[in-house]
Amino acid sequence: MATPRRFLRPFLYTSAAAIAGGGALYYVYRPRTIPGSEPASVPPPRYTEDGRFHPPRFPLVKTRDEQIADLKRSSGGHPTGDTITAKGILGALTGNREEGAVQGHTKQDDDEPYDLLVIGGGATGSGIALDAATRGLKVALVEREDFASGTSSKSTKLVHGGVRYLEKAVWDLDYNQYKLVKEALRERKYFLDTAPHLSNWLPIMIPVQNWWQAPYFWAGTKFYDFLAGSEGIESSYFLTKSKALDAFPMLKQENLFGALVYYDGAHNDSRMNVSIAMTAALYGATVVNHVEVTSLEKDANGKLIGARVKDKVQEKNGQKPQEFSIKARGIINATGPFTDAIRKMDEPETPEIVAPSSGVHVILPGYYSPSKMGLIDPKTSDGRVIFFLPWLGNTIAGTTDAPTAISQDPIAGEEEINWILSEIQAYLSPDLNVRRGDVLAAWSGIRPLVKDPHSKNTESLVRNHLITVSDSGLLTCAGGKWTTYRQMGEEAVDEAIKRYNLKTSPLLKAPRVSGSEMIDDAAPLDGSCQTHQVRLVGAHGFSNTLFINLIQHFGLESIVAKHLTESYGDRAWTVAALSAPTEQRYPVRGLKISPLYPFIDGEIRYAVRHEYAQTAVDVLARRTRLAFLNAQAALEALPTVIDLMTEELGWSKRRQEKEWHNTVQFLASMGLAKSKLNVTRKDVESGKAGEYDEHERKLYSRHDQPADMMESDSKFAPGEKPIISADSPVNR
Repeated sequence: MATPRRFLRPFLYTSAAAIAGGGALYYVYRPRTIPGSEPASVPPPRYTEDGRFHPPRFPLVKTRDEQIADLKRSSGGHPTGDTITAKGILGALTGNREEGAVQGHTKQDDDEPYDLLVIGGGATGSGIALDAATRGLKVALVEREDFASGTSSKSTKLVHGGVRYLEKAVWDLDYNQYKLVKEALRERKYFLDTAPHLSNWLPIMIPVQNWWQAPYFWAGTKFYDFLAGSEGIESSYFLTKSKALDAFPMLKQENLFGALVYYDGAHNDSRMNVSIAMTAALYGATVVNHVEVTSLEKDANGKLIGARVKDKVQEKNGQKPQEFSIKARGIINATGPFTDAIRKMDEPETPEIVAPSSGVHVILPGYYSPSKMGLIDPKTSDGRVIFFLPWLGNTIAGTTDAPTAISQDPIAGEEEINWILSEIQAYLSPDLNVRRGDVLAAWSGIRPLVKDPHSKNTESLVRNHLITVSDSGLLTCAGGKWTTYRQMGEEAVDEAIKRYNLKTSPLLKAPRVSGSEMIDDAAPLDGSCQTHQVRLVGAHGFSNTLFINLIQHFGLESIVAKHLTESYGDRAWTVAALSAPTEQRYPVRGLKISPLYPFIDGEIRYAVRHEYAQTAVDVLARRTRLAFLNAQAALEALPTVIDLMTEELGWSKRRQEKEWHNTVQFLASMGLAKSKLNVTRKDVESGKAGEYDEHERKLYSRHDQPADMMESDSKFAPGEKPIISADSPVNR
């Protein structure tokens, strides 16, 4: 008996080890579906046998005037002016509203107060509106400026759990930090599933400078993979020095041992925000930008029953803005850095809970980084973390973290910009000269860190988001981060339902957001939170090959077609149809508003007709991203944008001048040179605004004629002989 047992035990151990090892290998290398790589849920349209082409026909949101009329009806008032009633379910490809805007659900068609009024149209507010609308609640959202006009457009563009939070959780044995990372990793997957056209997986490199760092970073990234579990996509891996330099040629070779690469998500933040708001509008929410809350209204018992608002667009048009009331059973404050301003409208003596922190980012040319690989410096010279990422063809670097005052359009300081550049230089090859003149844009975003007013230590900051309700019934949702916007919306609506005694219901009249009968968008909407599977506008018909269909049908330039599908998803069909013919052999359609970038005229028309763009800044900064990518290019595109918006909105000469002034001032917060802040439209159209100053002149050899040695590169004056020293009598 001893002999069989002697052989059996090693066999069992070996088998167990083989099974465990095989399972681990399968877990690491198992087949995974990359969001966006699978075929579109709704296939692209094709030509019929008789040669006819039937383009997609998508449901339309109500016009902005119709939405404002709905707001007024909530207080029992009857709107004035000629507004077109929304009819039907499908709208024409080019936006013919006679064919109808989407119908809201039954609750929306009467004069009853709203169940919820959301103040703030950033990621959090828009997420709350979408959650409430898809649960069958009657919801309104108002935003003082534009969707994503604040923090939500000025992020690092990452959708991530946060490797640095995980490190803190481990070293500090902090369960709350661990829970934050775990929650964010789950939300990251939902994020990429519901908007695959606006988000993508991005490999991020951690340079390893000493051999002993390799096991430390390897363990950290593998733990990050483990926490992601089925929400992950690719496993982290180690690169030798040669492989790291091959993947990221700009890296400094000195003291480089290798690199760890892990995966996180990236996205187009303001377009994501606009898409969330427009999806909420399609599901019946009343969503209006450029409407400012001037006061809150209470009943005789001191409970909130609504708000007074004014339309700022009337103000921009030189008219006296008319104030009106919006009635609602509950009010949610989701105004980010401006949270305390709304809280003080409710209770003037309430203590402030927002601790604003400034995060500066700079945009550099795309040649500073590979197009498909980012980099993180986990420990900068002062202990902070800095990201260096490809974004829309350029490179984004940031961020700083410092206390700041709250303002609408903060300006990035030179000290912060130079700090970022110096940190970048430390990681890049000494052959690369990181120059201040290469900064194409720079901005400062305000992160609204919050303090819990009910905590014993009122100075300690909440690591996650905070939901609190005042005595009068104002529900405030603040803090958090972009990645967890959906979770914040779910928790805020859950609390609102409980506090305001609201009744949810299945959404029986949901629109066909996909524009197709193939998908029943109402199927999962049973009155509970389903935003983890509610696909955003543009997601249904998106695939990584959709741009080819656009090229073949519209004759778009390849880079333009790819940009449109990655910014609008299946709605790129509408954008392309709204683009003017070039009258050239190729490309056939799509007039660029800037020769350096793929943004075209159809995007401006689409932004006005389908995304409530009301100002030139709305278009340049948040519908297209030109202002964030290149402030000077945005200035040079401004005349075209104003002309196209004037055609759409009928602006007067006075309004056009106001738009010029306001936009140039905004571009100052995007890093536009101070010497350009007083330029006129005539200066831009004549090319004068494109003239370079003395600093810019020295960046390049601009005017030398072709030669083996450019005259401006020579250190010797004309007539000097290089083989004779400068102090020779010949050179005197």
